[in-house]
Amino acid sequence: MDRPLILISNDDGFRAAGLLRLRESLSKIADVIVCAPESEQSAASHALSLHRPLRLKQHEAGLFSVDGTPADSVYVALFSGTRILPRVPDLVVSGLNHGVNLGDDVFYSGTVAAAREGALRGVRAMALSVDATDSLSAAADWTTRFVLRLLARSSEEPFLYNINFPPGVAWPVAFTQLGRRSYHDEVEFRRDPRGREYLWLGGPPGTRHDRIEGTDTAAFDAGAVGITPLSLSLWSVREAERMQQMLEGFA
Repeated sequence: MDRPLILISNDDGFRAAGLLRLRESLSKIADVIVCAPESEQSAASHALSLHRPLRLKQHEAGLFSVDGTPADSVYVALFSGTRILPRVPDLVVSGLNHGVNLGDDVFYSGTVAAAREGALRGVRAMALSVDATDSLSAAADWTTRFVLRLLARSSEEPFLYNINFPPGVAWPVAFTQLGRRSYHDEVEFRRDPRGREYLWLGGPPGTRHDRIEGTDTAAFDAGAVGITPLSLSLWSVREAERMQQMLEGFA
């Protein structure tokens, strides 16, 4: 039988150590194609470049870059005929990101967005993030074993998993829901040498997050790999019920 086909992307750029280590490991069990941003696109979320041309470069066999966002990279790979992929991939893998994506990070993360683009197009997908660079090899090996198990499943329904590795080289596994993570939010206004105003978004480094049992943030604090299934639907059942009640008798 043909080997599985895996598309790898990220938001750190096609040269990132985490992506290259993951490519090396997954190549032991599958045919792997990389299509990733040319440069770092952290916090790019799910932006698509609709108002400027993009440039695709092939650096070697199976290694492509796009001068756009993470979502651009996956979109280009999936819809370029056989220019990049010989067929629809069996799995889209985004990562290994340098830095975790916990809780509310999934709304901003380019790593998660690359995987989500695959899932939205009907391909099973997962985003992988590592807290410590010393964990890259162990995380890549863990991912390869996990992917083997995933590909053995007969279900072809798309899914989207967000997976985070705490520091270390061996971990227990926890199935989690999203926690809450917050940063030191602020806008800093400055002046350049010519007196023109500019600004920086975000405050000093550091985050706070909750420790509610069953969340990805709690799993991270406990030293476990957190696997969080994400929904592709943003529809809220609770708000739909509230809206229905509010609109009763409204004409």
